[in-house]
Amino acid sequence: MAAFDYELPPSAIAQRPVEPRHSARLLVATDPGGEVAHATVADLPELLDPGDVLVVNDSRVLPARLRLRKETGGEVEVLLLEPAVDGGSGWWEALVRPGRRVPPGTVLVGRAEHGGEDGKPAVEVGAAPATEDDGRRLVKLLDQGLPERVGAVALPPYVREPLQDPERYQTVYASQPGSVAAPTAGLHLTHEVLQRCRDRGIATARIDLAVGLATFKPVTAARVQDHRMHAERYRVPQATAEAVDGARRVVAVGTTTVRALEAMAATGLRQDRTELFIHGSYPFRVVDVLLTNFHLPRSSLLLLLDAFCGPRWRDLYRVALESGYRFLSFGDAMLVARR
Repeated sequence: MAAFDYELPPSAIAQRPVEPRHSARLLVATDPGGEVAHATVADLPELLDPGDVLVVNDSRVLPARLRLRKETGGEVEVLLLEPAVDGGSGWWEALVRPGRRVPPGTVLVGRAEHGGEDGKPAVEVGAAPATEDDGRRLVKLLDQGLPERVGAVALPPYVREPLQDPERYQTVYASQPGSVAAPTAGLHLTHEVLQRCRDRGIATARIDLAVGLATFKPVTAARVQDHRMHAERYRVPQATAEAVDGARRVVAVGTTTVRALEAMAATGLRQDRTELFIHGSYPFRVVDVLLTNFHLPRSSLLLLLDAFCGPRWRDLYRVALESGYRFLSFGDAMLVARR
């Protein structure tokens, strides 16, 4: 995993999004000769060509962070991940912190300072899912207002500043509730940029991949091939499948879009759950160009980028750091062609 490490100064980690969204900087690495250029996301329509298809993930981030307490007073945080596959109505898979102090059967209640009714039963904590050992628990929602009325979006831990407008952690086209984290490359796009793409003959299409534990869980295995991706739900509409089939180039906005499109190509299924882990010499079948943010060291997202463009990512990240680009979820972006 040392091959996927790099020095990321804390000062390079963006703490807030830029305004307007499309003013984010864009490192362009689509030249087959290896030259890079500096632009902004507002320039994207001119960087693509008529006949290209720009594919976005329209998943919407759930207010999945619940700040509750035990009836005895101890504070507990529940991060909802997704509805439990076999748990029945009202049951979710979740991360519970501090999980060791919350045995199965514990009822957690609301906290007025975090939007709940103080003392009102909110969540019953169950056992771990039968096949998992990663800290996940089954929880049952007891309050019909959860998570929308009480929950908050869960910003990444490296974002230390509070977000003034929660909609800034949603894409402008977000419409399918289900994600725990935002498909962050899409945060840079605006309706104006998308319309200018369409005006130039660049089609836009949508997929839906519910961003969950698989996307943000770090790679901790000593060997890359031993890392396990957790399943995430995806759906590729028929119209999108037809659009990418006829595209001059397929331009994926974000790694989650890549995973959905490549999972469809690998399985033939437009709707399913995928554990696809893209790394090494993965045989890409669909995506030609990737618009993506700058990712954490040793992350599965960085391994996907390495598979996509090869070891060139190191030079691109070096240039970005030396040029003052902002990294991670609220940072800048790069546009890179497949090797």
